[in-house]
Amino acid sequence: MKILTVVGARPQFIKASVLSAELARQGCREFLVHTGQHYDDNMSKVFFDGLKLREPDRYLGVGSASHALQTAEIMTRLEPVLASISPDCVLVYGDTNSTLAGALVASKLQIPIGHVEAGLRSFNRQMPEEINRLVVDHIATQHFAPTQTAVDNLLHEGIKSDLHLVGDLMVDLVNATVQSLPKHPRILQRFNLTSHAYGVATVHRAANTDDPEAFRAILKGLRGLDFPIVFPVHPRTLPLFQAEAASPSGNIITCEPLNYSDMIALEAHAKVILTDSGGIQKEALTLAVPCVTLRRETEWVETLENGWNVLSGTDPDLISRYATRPKPTAESRRHYGEGTTAKQIANILIVGHRLKEAIA
Repeated sequence: MKILTVVGARPQFIKASVLSAELARQGCREFLVHTGQHYDDNMSKVFFDGLKLREPDRYLGVGSASHALQTAEIMTRLEPVLASISPDCVLVYGDTNSTLAGALVASKLQIPIGHVEAGLRSFNRQMPEEINRLVVDHIATQHFAPTQTAVDNLLHEGIKSDLHLVGDLMVDLVNATVQSLPKHPRILQRFNLTSHAYGVATVHRAANTDDPEAFRAILKGLRGLDFPIVFPVHPRTLPLFQAEAASPSGNIITCEPLNYSDMIALEAHAKVILTDSGGIQKEALTLAVPCVTLRRETEWVETLENGWNVLSGTDPDLISRYATRPKPTAESRRHYGEGTTAKQIANILIVGHRLKEAIA
């Protein structure tokens, strides 16, 4: 079976590293295309290297642009690649512009589409990611849903065929990474941190980075905490930090984006995680670390159960209050699977391909 995988952003590199390895183990031929949506080495190369994801077969190099221009440029550069490779299936991940562009091009060329992380909904159409999710799910051929909630969302929208509840690839990788970490990770020594006495923060969503007032409010909330906050700065967030003179002073410790292993180590030993990232919300739940989501809604609604995750938006008072709440006493449930997602997806793809060949 010949599969073409489209990736372009940090969360997709993480997920693809797990599934690509499993596809290779099961004898699939995979052609890996990196769109270049995340082009900074600290958001791209560091993850390919750290996760042992092989070099892409094709790098499209689209770089940064508006949503429309970036999506159009990916489509323009991807179409001849798909036409020349003629894969049995195109795999897309999540909800980025790379996801949308890959699915649209495959659909126009009548190539089957597998959507990994199908069925997520924030029900906020002001989010570009929500539009991407909706469109991709409605043109995808196979839907790999991480949760029962995601399955229910798809059923409610009339999507009933080739719908598979498989769990989340991030759980596979988080579990494997945590088991490989030393008892005292060096990343804590680098920042002079004491386990469970600091927080980790990330901000990259358009709603928080395109609005200086929103970002300023988040910083105010973080600065109101009486413990250190390690803040790996996303490239799109860096100009806001510079405008706010948010130097590594006070309780905020800024650094470049970290490799996956160091980031998981920081999260695993944190007192609290504050983020607008969907992936990090799941990582926090898997690691049983309280999370504050710097948004008014989340597509990962299961993380809210028993108070493991709470929504603060950009309100400084809520950020400070929720970040210092007691750790939940109820167990963090395994809503996102037991770490077998890659194997399930690979099996479904291969069995489906064999059935199609048998019928033909």
